[in-house]
Amino acid sequence: MVAFRTLDDFDPAGRRVLVRVDLNVPMRDGAVSDATRIERVAPTLAELAERGGRVIVLSHFGRPKGKITPSMSLAPLAEPLSDALGGRAVGFAEDCVGAPAEAAVAALGDGEVVLLENLRFHAGEEKNDPDFAAALAKLGEAYVNDAFSAAHRAHASVVGVARLLPAYAGRLMQAELEALDAALENPARPVAAVIGGAKVSTKLALLGHLVGRVEMLVIGGGMANTFLAAKDVAVGRSLCEHEMAETARAIMADAEARGCALILPSDAVVATRFEAGAPREVVAIDAVPDDAMILDICPDSARAIATRLAEARTVVWNGPLGAFELDGFDAGTTAVARAVARLTATRGLVSVAGGGDTVAALAKAGTVGDFTYVSTAGGAFLEWLEGRELPGVAALRP
Repeated sequence: MVAFRTLDDFDPAGRRVLVRVDLNVPMRDGAVSDATRIERVAPTLAELAERGGRVIVLSHFGRPKGKITPSMSLAPLAEPLSDALGGRAVGFAEDCVGAPAEAAVAALGDGEVVLLENLRFHAGEEKNDPDFAAALAKLGEAYVNDAFSAAHRAHASVVGVARLLPAYAGRLMQAELEALDAALENPARPVAAVIGGAKVSTKLALLGHLVGRVEMLVIGGGMANTFLAAKDVAVGRSLCEHEMAETARAIMADAEARGCALILPSDAVVATRFEAGAPREVVAIDAVPDDAMILDICPDSARAIATRLAEARTVVWNGPLGAFELDGFDAGTTAVARAVARLTATRGLVSVAGGGDTVAALAKAGTVGDFTYVSTAGGAFLEWLEGRELPGVAALRP
């Protein structure tokens, strides 16, 4: 496991602490429509404030490409952040460096919190510009990274500042790293991976990495269609990358050589239209009509997958098993998610899931709170699953 310092190794009392978080939350009509990311970083900010730190919150929002873009200001998030901190006042500075930021930081007292303006209003953030990193570091005496979701970006506030100040992992970052360590780095075995989504081409590195790390690999969603087609199974008008057939066969051969059981659906829910509530039927996987699309796994496949997962002690999940966003085609993903939740509760299964669509699918299934850990990180979670070193994590090494 990557060695890193946490808040247990740090006394923030009276010190200016730069805290990198991810407040890139969805907004609707100027209001936060999903405060999950705010709520998840609140414990770190609250702890630092309660222990007498002078808390300086750094975040990006959207993609302003180095230009001041009023619609991407962090100003509207000061109040929701205050709410998440139990009503603790949160100040706001109209810039993240320079005179506005310096004045706001200078005015901070012990236990007070200020939110600085969008880091990405400055081109130096995404370029990891040394001068911009130094300007940020000048504001603090210590640095805390609580933004695992940005850890795959070698940006100034993620990497540059961490190399200029004593650096620590916040509680959310700590939880993420400990969960990921338990999932693949030092897992209880056997380990099963559930990998879904649309295209094999977007997850080649992931599949190649996992076949050597897990005992079972469950493949669902549109990806499964490509593997089925590679086995000469007709998939009708289903989403399928026929040009990836040779690659799929190579992955299957590699899995067999490494002793990794690769599990595909045995039957499917099909329809002729990709829309919620479309007429559907259950067919054997080798009996998909030419004019139909595979949009979900059927109950038999879901039960078979659940039975195999019951043999595992650790499950890692990324990607839905069908078109879960369409009512009527979410049953397979929901059934497997609930099976994993039951195994977690009754047998102590370590269950770790992540990725945007995955979180949405588990939320629809009502199981987010029933997994051992669910990561809200998207790209960072996927890159970690692929075995890549994340710059933001590497920068926390003492």
